[in-house]
Amino acid sequence: MTSVRLLSGGAAQGLVDSVRPAFEAQTGCTIDGVFGAVGAMKARLLSGEPADLLILSRALINELARVGHAASASIRDIGEVPTAVAVRSGEVPPWLHSAGDLRAALRAADEIHFPDPELATAGIHFAKVMRDLGVWDELRERLRPAPNGATAMAALAACKSARPIGCTQATEILSTPGIVLAAPLPPGCALATTYTCAITGHAAAPEPAASLIALLTSDANRDARRALGFA
Repeated sequence: MTSVRLLSGGAAQGLVDSVRPAFEAQTGCTIDGVFGAVGAMKARLLSGEPADLLILSRALINELARVGHAASASIRDIGEVPTAVAVRSGEVPPWLHSAGDLRAALRAADEIHFPDPELATAGIHFAKVMRDLGVWDELRERLRPAPNGATAMAALAACKSARPIGCTQATEILSTPGIVLAAPLPPGCALATTYTCAITGHAAAPEPAASLIALLTSDANRDARRALGFA
């Protein structure tokens, strides 16, 4: 059976899983997906790892298309995802209407879970936000970075500390049991990332990859995308 090899940002994992049954029934192909920090997915592609389809930030897809690693004609946006704050299920979410509110919430937390501050879109941004708020050094011992957003949110859900908090892309929060989305990052700290798919420049299975793009971006799946955190 043919497989579509996918390198994707973790923000799209829930969406890919939601269309997987329809895709397999429609094409007779499977999805061989790797999900993680977008910077790590880019590095895997550039190292020569085979891939048919990419789901990364629009900026990275455009960059890869310029050098032939993504087919420009195949590029389609899936939707925009806010970076958001998470708490464990059942806990009262913090008030997050301003940068000052976020600073106070972070100072009140005894663990702060977030994705890779070097390679993950949300992690890079959240690290910058903490530095801009002047709390990065103050909170260093409480920081709990993880390789990607899914791992960070699973760690938040499982942690036993009294007052943990987390931050990653909203889609990763919504797809993780045991946590809830408290709020997007407040004005002055906010980030919305457009996630985009494209067939790679050397895809071995370009036709099934195109079918998967059609499912991921179809009008029929708009409500499902919104429920999973895509605007």
